[in-house]
Amino acid sequence: MTDAEPTQDQYPPGPPPPPQPPERVRTEPVRALHAAYQALAAVVAPLEDEDSWQPTGCTGWAVRDLLHHCLMDCERGLVALHTPAPGPVDRDAVTYWSDWRPGTEGAANGRRWARVSASMFLYFDQLRGLYLETAAATLHAAAATDPGLLVSTQGHTLTAGDLMSTLTVEATIHHLDLVASFPHAPGPSPSGLARVRDTLDGLLGRPLPLDWNDEHYARAATGRLPLTDAEARALGPDAASFPLFG
Repeated sequence: MTDAEPTQDQYPPGPPPPPQPPERVRTEPVRALHAAYQALAAVVAPLEDEDSWQPTGCTGWAVRDLLHHCLMDCERGLVALHTPAPGPVDRDAVTYWSDWRPGTEGAANGRRWARVSASMFLYFDQLRGLYLETAAATLHAAAATDPGLLVSTQGHTLTAGDLMSTLTVEATIHHLDLVASFPHAPGPSPSGLARVRDTLDGLLGRPLPLDWNDEHYARAATGRLPLTDAEARALGPDAASFPLFG
């Protein structure tokens, strides 16, 4: 009896490969995140040390403080994209934000932590360079990750696609914060602003009944701008929900 290489017919058929989502579904969260991060990088890259001391739209934060916060968000996303979770999912791209409310002790502690941590960078270009390379690494990881993969971040489980959406929203809102002192700087990406609007509408429970542009909606719904009396009347009972997160 001679040894022979087994033929394909000798193996039992394996299970069929799992169905793949349409290419649009697979790439849409990545494209939105890429657009948001690239738009923010275009503002950050030319900033100099003197620019880093300018105030931002975040109370108590200069540019360098805000950029350190954005760095930590990129790092968190990078870790999460490499941290598969068994499930079940307990957050999505909208409900993720239900934990983040302004005026809480956690929010105040976060502001102080960012200021202290950012102050450890003697030269702004060190912080700027670390942010830019970490953001690029996060985009690389996102492009290589199936949006349907379950991942873990901040004690919750969600799909990688929903995680990418939350990162897009965070970067877009902080882009608006950053350009508060740089009126000629380019604004956020349209796809990032669209993600912000979708998220805010989801938290509100209905499409916004006011004729606000995306930037005003983002600022007002996250506590950057107070509601006027007329806006509060138009919102009715929903005005009590503002800010929706911050």
